[in-house]
Amino acid sequence: MFFKRRRRSNLVASLLARHFGAQPVDRLVTATRTYPVTSRVDVQHAFDRQFSSLSATTLVGVHSQFSHETLTIAHLLTDQPYAAVVGPLQHEEIDIGESLPARCITRGLWLARQDGLPFAVLLTPAERFGRSQGVHVEVAVPPGDAGLETSRWFLDAIDKLVSQAGSYRGKVLSLETQDDYSGRAGAVKVHRLGAVQRDEVILPEKTLRLLERNVHEFIKHREGLRQFGLAVKKGLLFYGPPGTGKTHTIRYLAGKLQDHTTLLITAEQVGLLDEYFQLARFLQPAMVVIEDVDLIARAREEMRGACEESLLNRLLNEMDGLREEAKVLFVLTTNRPDQLEAALASRPGRIDQAIEFPLPDADGREKLVRLYARGVVLTDEVVQTIVRKTNKSSPAFIKELMRRSAQYQLEAGDGALALDRVESALDEMLFSGGSLNVKLLGGAAADDPARAS
Repeated sequence: MFFKRRRRSNLVASLLARHFGAQPVDRLVTATRTYPVTSRVDVQHAFDRQFSSLSATTLVGVHSQFSHETLTIAHLLTDQPYAAVVGPLQHEEIDIGESLPARCITRGLWLARQDGLPFAVLLTPAERFGRSQGVHVEVAVPPGDAGLETSRWFLDAIDKLVSQAGSYRGKVLSLETQDDYSGRAGAVKVHRLGAVQRDEVILPEKTLRLLERNVHEFIKHREGLRQFGLAVKKGLLFYGPPGTGKTHTIRYLAGKLQDHTTLLITAEQVGLLDEYFQLARFLQPAMVVIEDVDLIARAREEMRGACEESLLNRLLNEMDGLREEAKVLFVLTTNRPDQLEAALASRPGRIDQAIEFPLPDADGREKLVRLYARGVVLTDEVVQTIVRKTNKSSPAFIKELMRRSAQYQLEAGDGALALDRVESALDEMLFSGGSLNVKLLGGAAADDPARAS
């Protein structure tokens, strides 16, 4: 078995020796670049385009028995039992939000020539202690100026192609964290959010106008602002009680701004801020969404240790670190604006506009009832009764009320939604579950005077 391993591992070295001819392989010079894991598909596309322009290119699959460290060309030349061996090309399929996933080579060795000069390129995962660090690209060339120029030419070409590809541009993304709390992303997750139409965003007219002006109109005139020498990045803070439509509105914006890449950052992913902001710069124009920002940006006097303050400082530094010409729109949400750190909420240049998402008024509640009734038949009497009995309730509460009312109606098996079905649903939501249930569902207090009417 040991003898077979040695013979198979020598096959890689033999291929390299044959390709470089009289040049001893132990005299080769290599140059490397490492790309972030978020660039995996774009690196593959760059390789496909770059090598398609070269003739007589040979591609072989290489494999290593262990993956505790990055496979390099030096590993390919060793006779040790753990050395890489030649084998079938292996691929991994990566979701990029299209109908079919992108197929990427796991590990490959290209043997090619540029103006008669032989060179070799190794593409492998960049690994450390068995964990992916990104994408490792290594170019091996003969020593001398010609080899140096070839390696620089190839790597610069790959850089340019990667920056042009943008497989994730215009998508809704989040980064998957590794389980070792390393602050590095493990993979990119593409979200397929349900479409939210303009008439499904039920907000006061004043709020809608403010939203339109600070998002759509701002983006429409962004290029003109840039020509005036004015900043084209912007920070918005959505605040209001839970269930008032902040996340719903973000889904609407993500669908409306189809030329923007949307990056969704949750509080537990704040350790990946560096990679998120790199991705925002790379894929701009981008919309960076940080939900429940008060969990990482609460007032310093409310923090429980240096670790929390460090996360806050990272957020502030990243928001400050983006240049004024960066086409990045920040959208931060919170249910508790009074607990935000003043350096974020009260310092100009980070948050440019706060937009309140209030509890719906009577007109808003009527629109919500009709919206969330979907196919349920409603009479005007039932609609007005629901509007009256849901005073100070959130849109989330009304949505759940309509679902439960529809369930009661289905159990009864008759036509239009009857008022007693609504009463049964209200009783279940407001009284049967106690005060905690009311809070969970976003309803008003059970003893609210409006309930009695």
